[in-house]
Amino acid sequence: MSRYPDFRIDGRWIRSRRGQKSPVDPHTPYGYFHEKELSARGSIEEVNTLLLTNRECPFTCLECDLWKHTTNDPVPDGAIPAQMKYALTRLPEASLLKLYNSGSFFDPHAIPVQDYPAIASLAENFASLLVECHPAFLGKDCLNFQSLLRPKLEVAIGLETVHPEVLRRLNKQMTLDAFRRGVDFLGRQGISTRAFILLRPPFLSEEEGVEWACRSIDFAFEAGAEVCSVIPVRSGNGAMDMLVRKGYHREPSLRSLEQVLNYGIGLGKGRVFADLWDLERFSGCERCFEARRSGLETMNLSQERAEPVVCECT
Repeated sequence: MSRYPDFRIDGRWIRSRRGQKSPVDPHTPYGYFHEKELSARGSIEEVNTLLLTNRECPFTCLECDLWKHTTNDPVPDGAIPAQMKYALTRLPEASLLKLYNSGSFFDPHAIPVQDYPAIASLAENFASLLVECHPAFLGKDCLNFQSLLRPKLEVAIGLETVHPEVLRRLNKQMTLDAFRRGVDFLGRQGISTRAFILLRPPFLSEEEGVEWACRSIDFAFEAGAEVCSVIPVRSGNGAMDMLVRKGYHREPSLRSLEQVLNYGIGLGKGRVFADLWDLERFSGCERCFEARRSGLETMNLSQERAEPVVCECT
């Protein structure tokens, strides 16, 4: 079988494989939680993360499942500040605020620019604020928002993978040069960049998934990113399930996530985190799962390499 399918993967094909969206309220975030993260200063900081209910991202990436909790139309003015108030009154104090909106924060059809002052005001007691954005939306709106902020601004960009053919087939509609330009633009404004890296996107073997995740970390740091977050690729969004059935994708193992995290931390070029959400689905062994989960969490918070977990399953 060829590495790549003989059918065209585009936004129309990806959307045609979807199920139903979950019901959402434009005035309530679809998720919020408190966590911990190692700061650039080397201390453990408290983090409040908000998953904002928002319109669907216009790029329709192959691996994305965030569309499940999105609205069909832009949210009304005032809805995003209302969501922030709802979540922040239910969360403890923190120094870092993450606002994830299932798309690009500086897409004017996603976050109304009229809400920027209210959002900035609600974030004023945090030391730093992290938002996500596709490079195509980095421009004057980003700078206008930064000018209103008291916290230091950080922007997360989905680099995904530096494998040229796989990146093209993800329908990301972004080149590696565009990523570089985005990081450079942000850096010149004193805004730091966090890169999202995919572990084993479609069309790669387990070994290739590890190799290209490590190469992607190299590229992100060379481009000027300060943080890399490694995300194991899941099925479950319709399009990915189709690729699984046809033999073009398998979810990565926790052992591979350990390898990539150890590699990235070992570079000493910046912080590297493993995404631990829904981690058990990547484990094929009940005996070693807790040890692997605990080890990954410890590496995230210490940024120190660790010996791999030894188990009969590996």
